[in-house]
Amino acid sequence: MKINSLQDLKKVQKTLAEAHQKAQAEEAARIAAARQREAEANLFARAVGVVQRMPLHDQASISPPAPAPVAAQRQKDEAAVLRDALSDGFDVSTLLDTDDALSFRRPGIGIDVTQKLRKGGWSIQREIDLHGLRSDEARVALAEFIRIAHRQGLRCLRVVHGKGLGSPGKTSVLKPKVHSWLIQKNQVMAFVQAKPAEGGAGALLVLLKPGG
Repeated sequence: MKINSLQDLKKVQKTLAEAHQKAQAEEAARIAAARQREAEANLFARAVGVVQRMPLHDQASISPPAPAPVAAQRQKDEAAVLRDALSDGFDVSTLLDTDDALSFRRPGIGIDVTQKLRKGGWSIQREIDLHGLRSDEARVALAEFIRIAHRQGLRCLRVVHGKGLGSPGKTSVLKPKVHSWLIQKNQVMAFVQAKPAEGGAGALLVLLKPGG
């Protein structure tokens, strides 16, 4: 899923809200059905009156019907993206490799991984362009993008944050924040600055942990 604008982000939020409402409706229907079954059972008991318990050796063992499953965990996952707790104040300066192009790899990940990522060892499977989004919008959009990509088993992503050539000081406001947000996402193994043909200083190639 590619999120390019506030309109796309609103569509994602609308979809999540609709999914949440649907789950609530399904849960209400399940509760109503259970109450109906209970009412029917009570009606039968009143109709037949007092009964005598059967001897245990003649008694059938009947398990009650299992309740309809409710995708509670999915509701929680989809709602979590709207309140993703990525911090803008997270200091990443000591975690970045200050090589010819800033890169990051988690502890235990060898430098060969970032080298392979920079050389195109993994094909880019999906990308997100954060141009035009405010900081809070970009943070939520990126968190949702990473979460969905990891759940779908994708490994290599491109994140475009821009070079900031049109900004005061000619520096990208989003670039350091994107670095910080990515490092805070446990699904991210490593990232490197993209090659010039893939966005150069205005984009990152991100490697995710195996998911699915």
